[in-house]
Amino acid sequence: MSIWHEEFTLDHVISLRNNNINKHLGIEFIELGDDYIVARMPVTDETRQSRGVLHGGASCVLAESLGSIASNMCINMRKQKAVGLEINANHLRPVADGYVTGTTTAVSLGKSVHVWNIDIRNDQGKMNCVSRLTTAIVNLNDKDAQTNTKLLETLLNEN
Repeated sequence: MSIWHEEFTLDHVISLRNNNINKHLGIEFIELGDDYIVARMPVTDETRQSRGVLHGGASCVLAESLGSIASNMCINMRKQKAVGLEINANHLRPVADGYVTGTTTAVSLGKSVHVWNIDIRNDQGKMNCVSRLTTAIVNLNDKDAQTNTKLLETLLNEN
């Protein structure tokens, strides 16, 4: 049984990456399951730190992108939104090239707070970062509810 509020597809998730930091860092959403999302990010000059390995902040962007999108997909986006409340990350091993792939799964889906676990692995499948994201679920004001409803309807009708 799916945890998603709507019948989202991978194409819906992919369309959420346009014109934001995910696009700039090359983050690609590659799999959507009933209770998880997978995305990958290249380790390139745009995502490396000065010592030539993946920047910890880039790992946090991947983790937050996965968890935030997942959290929003679990709620009625016509009435609410999920916003990042706290993120932590343990960087376990350096990655100098290739891709890192993150998988997010829910730890807790409460009415006002969601907690997500994000495991990020290198091309060899070794864990390079484990992250936890907490999101707050907040009610939208009338104007934002109208905007979100239009965006959601457009998204669901296009794909």
